[in-house]
Amino acid sequence: MSEVRMANQIAANFRHHPDERAAGEVAEHLRSFWTPWMLGRLEGVVDAGGEGLDPLVLQAVARLRRPVG
Repeated sequence: MSEVRMANQIAANFRHHPDERAAGEVAEHLRSFWTPWMLGRLEGVVDAGGEGLDPLVLQAVARLRRPVG
């Protein structure tokens, strides 16, 4: 699935930061540049077990799912 590959590439670009910061950067990138459809497909992969996803992507999706406020 292309969303997995793209999300992992984004994570690789932020890998040089400490994990907590990198996960935040990945989450912000996904929020800013991905369509709701793409995010939904990525969340589907996470819900199915996250196979093939970089741990930073898993952390980023968890951040995106947190309620605001």
